[in-house]
Amino acid sequence: MPGGNAVLQSLRTPRAATWMVNDKRLTAPATLRPMSDDAPKSAFELAMERLRRKDKEASRDDRPLTDEQKAAIAEVREWYKAKVAECEILHQAALRKARSHEEIERLNQNLRSDNERLANDRDHKIAQIRGPESS
Repeated sequence: MPGGNAVLQSLRTPRAATWMVNDKRLTAPATLRPMSDDAPKSAFELAMERLRRKDKEASRDDRPLTDEQKAAIAEVREWYKAKVAECEILHQAALRKARSHEEIERLNQNLRSDNERLANDRDHKIAQIRGPESS
């Protein structure tokens, strides 16, 4: 194959991406950017940068929570954790008494909706504790 090396060489060039499809050469514009002098970042660091950018765009405040807010949030989380556990216990007891598949499905759906409602209520209360700008 006399022209094979030329095709391979063109495929290796960093200027543009090149593909061979049905004996036709397709090229895409180059997307190369100059490398920064910084050391490579971990996936965690990149994710944290993205989150900071999103928070900045949403104009969220980086104000730390007070000790009272932290205690109140912990108390709310514990209370809702206990409520979820209570619902689970009652659900298991009701499942033991269930007589049909339809009844089991209804009980499972009720548990899912109760858990969703409790999680939404918990999140709403935590947002209220954090402050009016976070709700």
